[in-house]
Amino acid sequence: MKRRLLLYLACQKCRCPFEAVANREEGEEILEGWLACPGCQERFPVTRGIPRFLPRELSAAKQATAAAFGYEWTHYAELTEADRAEFLDWIKPLDPAAFAGRVVLDAGCGKGRHLFLSAQFAARDVIGIDLSDAVEAAYQNTRHLPNAHVIQADIYNLPLLAPFDLAYSIGVLHHLPDPKAGFLSVARHLKPGGRISIWVYGKEGNRWIEQFVDPIRIHGTSRLPKFVTRAISLLLALPLYLALKLVYGPAGRRPRLARLKRALPYADYLCAISGYSFAENFWNVFDHLVAPTAFYIRREEVQDWFAAAQLEQTEITPRNNNSWRGTGLRSPHSG
Repeated sequence: MKRRLLLYLACQKCRCPFEAVANREEGEEILEGWLACPGCQERFPVTRGIPRFLPRELSAAKQATAAAFGYEWTHYAELTEADRAEFLDWIKPLDPAAFAGRVVLDAGCGKGRHLFLSAQFAARDVIGIDLSDAVEAAYQNTRHLPNAHVIQADIYNLPLLAPFDLAYSIGVLHHLPDPKAGFLSVARHLKPGGRISIWVYGKEGNRWIEQFVDPIRIHGTSRLPKFVTRAISLLLALPLYLALKLVYGPAGRRPRLARLKRALPYADYLCAISGYSFAENFWNVFDHLVAPTAFYIRREEVQDWFAAAQLEQTEITPRNNNSWRGTGLRSPHSG
């Protein structure tokens, strides 16, 4: 961890700032050591460069979800050229200028692909949190960036102050046991005038997944050893990849095939991912099969989250007709 991360951290119990005790350093990085609270005497380890704020007890659902995505992002840790366009599509109407000079929170950073981009977009500092072992990949992907930081923590109990100009959570909230509570936890760390941006699975447009894929995931693939689910994902990804390249890709790109596109099932989403590499589509399949928890959320529910957080200038828009993007602003006059 970089010492400047201390500017943004606070003890969850007494809200005191931490003092860093370094056992091993490398340049500006504390690789091994402790974060000590002078108020309540709590101590949290820094191991392999990452502060660890793990709860003493985790529910079975949280443990299973962390294990699933920890496996995914440590086995598929590469950053790709497609990440930038996809990230900007997820956070519309925000653009790179929304990050410049801002303090940013990445709530559920996974392998660090959006953390990396936020730092490149000239954020003053961007802090990525994740509960899973994916923080190992995120740290390795971003440790060379002076404005990027990674901590391992529970989204419901963030050891953070509230100085954030911008917070985002992409593809994370719908995997939490209580998505609304996760959203409210992130929103609480916005400064007055700060903005939040989220992307979640929509209930609208995903009926076939809920009816056919979800029962298989819930009762089958999420319970299997990860290497078995990975093998099943490979078998499914092969015909999907052929369909994407031979049918959905051309239908999405060529205006004269617009009638074909309208006739294809799940066309908006599958045309959108038709340009992905085989690896990206394979891990997308794995992602849908491995998660122990996945909610599909109505627009009205997303709207309720923003209302409960008392956010202003709310904008909720569909993405590929099967998910929701949302953004809102904390009142500049809030205390």
